[in-house]
Amino acid sequence: MASTVVSEKRPGYGQLLRTPGALSFLIPGFAARQPFAMLTIGIVLLVQHTTGSYGSAGAVAAVTGVSMAVFAPQSGKLADRFGQRAVLLPGVIVHSAAVSLLVVLALAGAPLWALFLAAVPAGASVPQVGPMVRARWAAKLDGTPLMPTAAAFESVTDEFTFVVGPVLATALCTGVHPAAGLITEAALTLFGGLFFAAQRATQPPYGLLATAGRGDAEPHRSALSVPGVRVLIVAFLGIGAVFGGMQVSLTAFSEEIGNPGANGLLYGVFAAGNMLAGIAMGAVAWKTGPRRRLILGYTGLTVAASLLWSAHSVLLLGALGLVVGLCIAPALITGYTIVETLIPATARTEAFTWLTGAVALGQALAVTVAGRLADAHGSSAGFLVPAVGTALAFVTLVALRGKLKPREASRVAARGVGHRVPVAVD
Repeated sequence: MASTVVSEKRPGYGQLLRTPGALSFLIPGFAARQPFAMLTIGIVLLVQHTTGSYGSAGAVAAVTGVSMAVFAPQSGKLADRFGQRAVLLPGVIVHSAAVSLLVVLALAGAPLWALFLAAVPAGASVPQVGPMVRARWAAKLDGTPLMPTAAAFESVTDEFTFVVGPVLATALCTGVHPAAGLITEAALTLFGGLFFAAQRATQPPYGLLATAGRGDAEPHRSALSVPGVRVLIVAFLGIGAVFGGMQVSLTAFSEEIGNPGANGLLYGVFAAGNMLAGIAMGAVAWKTGPRRRLILGYTGLTVAASLLWSAHSVLLLGALGLVVGLCIAPALITGYTIVETLIPATARTEAFTWLTGAVALGQALAVTVAGRLADAHGSSAGFLVPAVGTALAFVTLVALRGKLKPREASRVAARGVGHRVPVAVD
């Protein structure tokens, strides 16, 4: 497939959005991915209302997150082989039905084990619209300097989704009905997913069509078989530990100081740092290679996360949260940029879903561990989860950084599109 030729020296968001056909999948893609951020908080609020237990509510939400992390890569693999539309159409129907079943069971006072059983298909069928949008960008911009800009744009979109989605779900659950958040999530997933699936013109090539003219020797190679992808999965698990640990520990800290409302402010500052860094990442023409940028960004993230446990005031915790947020976006964006150079075209969506699933799994595990630590020893102990998670991931990333070198085919393709931009490897 021919790549879009880029001639400007400093490609930015304006040029990215002028990519032919981009808006046709960006707008429905934004609508379809919005419910993703509503699912966890919707489950927590509904199950807590029906059971009276935050522990039970968090456990059901964690089952959903783990289920999504396990099954999402399989969804991505199927999309790479049979096309995004073929996966989305049945997926959104199954997800809407599973969430509806979960709502009915919760309102009927069903036992906890029944909620766990319903949470499995609800998480397993979460439409992977974000990775699918990234795969469409990759198909259009393969080998051009706009790819890092697209990765930054997607990171900002994801963060915006995780700011708006929980607020919308909370408002519906508290202002309309405890089940309103999940019902809206199911409806948006169904109609938004169908709308996105209808955009067939921008669907990336799949199966054997994806390898036509590219010379890929392994048309159906799994993304997980690539060592560099496994290294990035570990790095993204650490990022998920930050998200999960921050959510629980900030809530515990706010309750400890007798100001529950501070939780929203502190998490908002953290999210704002992530969004600001994401916007800046896409606006800069980087001369440093992506592998080096990933190491530097993760170094900052690890150092900042390791200091969270020591903060005992709103001001200091807000400042540290801002720095952590500023460091997350460079790591996420660069990770997505690197993975596209490691895998064949036939494994793009699968690779993106492995990374997205790693964040979800890290978040689910961190919520559970940080919650137990915060209950037993206070919020400071909960903040140790992001510190340990990023430290372990950082050691792995540095030790195995050699696995992140791009495939030779990616370098050749990047040099062959005529944009005259040097390919930075390190």
